[in-house]
Amino acid sequence: MVSKKPRIVIIGAGMAGLTAANKLYTSPGSNDLLEVIVVEGGNRIGGRINTSEFSGDRIEMGATWIHGIKGSPIHKIAQEIDSLHSHNPWECMDGTTNEPLTVAEHGYVLNQSLVMPITSLFNSLMDFAQGKAFQQNQDSTHHHHHQPYAKSASVGSFLRNGLQSYWDINNNHNDDDDDLKGCYGNWTRRSLEEAVFAMHECIQRTYTSADDLDRLDFNAESEYIMFQGEEITIAKGYSSIIESLASVLPTDSIQLGKRVTKIEWRNDEYAKKDKPIRLQFLDGSVMMADHVIVTVSLGVLKANSSTLFDPPLPNFKAQAISRLGFGVVNKLFLQIQQLPNSNKFPFLQMAFHPQKDSKFGNQKIPWWIRKTASLCPIYGKSNVVLSWFAGKEALELETLEDEEIINGFETMISSFTCEKMDIKFSKVLKSKWGRDPLFLGSYSYVEVGSSGDDLDTMATPLPPENENSSSSSSSPPALQILFAGEATHRTHYSTTHGAYFSGLREANRLLQHYHLYVV
Repeated sequence: MVSKKPRIVIIGAGMAGLTAANKLYTSPGSNDLLEVIVVEGGNRIGGRINTSEFSGDRIEMGATWIHGIKGSPIHKIAQEIDSLHSHNPWECMDGTTNEPLTVAEHGYVLNQSLVMPITSLFNSLMDFAQGKAFQQNQDSTHHHHHQPYAKSASVGSFLRNGLQSYWDINNNHNDDDDDLKGCYGNWTRRSLEEAVFAMHECIQRTYTSADDLDRLDFNAESEYIMFQGEEITIAKGYSSIIESLASVLPTDSIQLGKRVTKIEWRNDEYAKKDKPIRLQFLDGSVMMADHVIVTVSLGVLKANSSTLFDPPLPNFKAQAISRLGFGVVNKLFLQIQQLPNSNKFPFLQMAFHPQKDSKFGNQKIPWWIRKTASLCPIYGKSNVVLSWFAGKEALELETLEDEEIINGFETMISSFTCEKMDIKFSKVLKSKWGRDPLFLGSYSYVEVGSSGDDLDTMATPLPPENENSSSSSSSPPALQILFAGEATHRTHYSTTHGAYFSGLREANRLLQHYHLYVV
C-alpha cells in the first residue's frame, strides 16, 4: 500500500539531521501526519561529532567545545541529560588553566615582556575584525572604525597591516634590549615578535579552518556571533548530546550505511503517482520522498553536488556552494611514554622561525609541524598531549604513518627544549576529516569573494514556497529539497549549535507548511 503520509527523508545523522528529526517527531500531532526517516551514509550516528577514548581518557575526535554557555542550546541539553559531570577524566576537564610556556625554536624560553604585547596586539586586532571593539566604544569617535583598514579584503592582510603599524610605531626598539640579553642565536627581536604573531595566526587557522587567513573574508568576520560565558567541554562526551536527540526516534527510523548517490527531484512523473522525489543509494536501493532535508557537509556538496542532484541545482545555489570556504582541521593525540621524574608536561606554545628565515630553522623538523602552535596535555596530570592542525598540514598529517608522526614530534621537542626533555611517545591517534568521503573537511568559513549572503543562499529550499500560487497544478510541489547544517547558518556557521539551529529551522519550515506548527 502506498503511504499517504508525507514522507520526509533526512540525509545525514549528524547534529543538524537528528535535531530536525527530533523536532519533527516530537511536535504535537506531527506523528500521525508525517513519516520521518533519517538515512546516514556511515556506520554510526553523530557526523562530525565523534567521542572516543585514548589511553584511558575520554577524548573528542571531532567537535570538542561548547563555545560559550550563555544561550547555547547544546549547553542546555548537556545540563538536562547531566552530561557535564563525570567521575572519569575527560579532555580539557580543567579548561586551559595553566599558563602557556612560549618557546622559540632552538630552545629559547621567551620572556612574557616580549610575548604579552604581541599577544595583546593580535587579540585586539581580532576583536576589531570581529566588531567587538565597536560594540564597546559606541561613541562618536568610533563611527569610522573600519576606515584605516578599508583596503583589507581578508583577515590575513588586516592582521599583517596591524603588525606592520605596530612596528612602525615602536621602531625605537634596539635588538640589544634587556629582555633579549643572552644567546638568541639567529633570532632578532623583530623575528621573535613575528614568530609569536605567526603562532597566533596558526591558532586562528584552527578556529576558522582556513588554510590561509588571506582567504578569510574581512567583512564577514564581524557577522559571526559568539555566545557569551565560558567555553567548556562535555564530561560524558559530545556524543551524549547526539544520543539524547536520537533517543526519542523509533529504532527503524534511522538507517545506517545508506549512502545517497542521486536525488531526483521536481519529477512530475513521480509526483502524479506518489511522491516527487526519488533517492538512489550506493547499495542499489531506492526510496521515494515528498521532502528531503540535505545535511551533508559543504565539502561533500562542493565535491558532489553537480552529480548528486537531477536536475542540477539552480545556478544561485551552485555559486554559493563554490564560493564559500570549507577547510580541514585535525586533532593529534600523543601518549607520552613516561615523563622524567614525574614532571608535568608544560602547555607548550611553539614559535617557529618565520618561513622566510627558514634557513635558520632546524632542518630536521618536518614542514607539516611548522604551523602547529601548541602541544598541551589534555588536562593537568594527563600523559596525553594534543596538537591541532589546519589546512595543508592537516591533510598531510592524515597520510603519515604513526612512526613518522612520533619521530617528527620527538625531533621538534628536542629542538625546542635543547634536549632537556627527552620525551618519547608510545602511541598516537589522529582525526582524518579531510579524506573521509562522507565529510571531505571539517567546517565552513566565509572565503574572500563570498559573503554572509551565500550562507543564507545555502539555506534556501527548492523549489521555494511561492506565496501567491496556491499549489497550482502547473508548479512543482514546494519545499522538495531543504538544506540544513553548520554551513547554512549565517551567524553561527562552523559550530554544533549552528547545525542545531539549522535543523530546527528546517523542521519548523515543514511543520508550518503542514500547519502543524505550534510555538
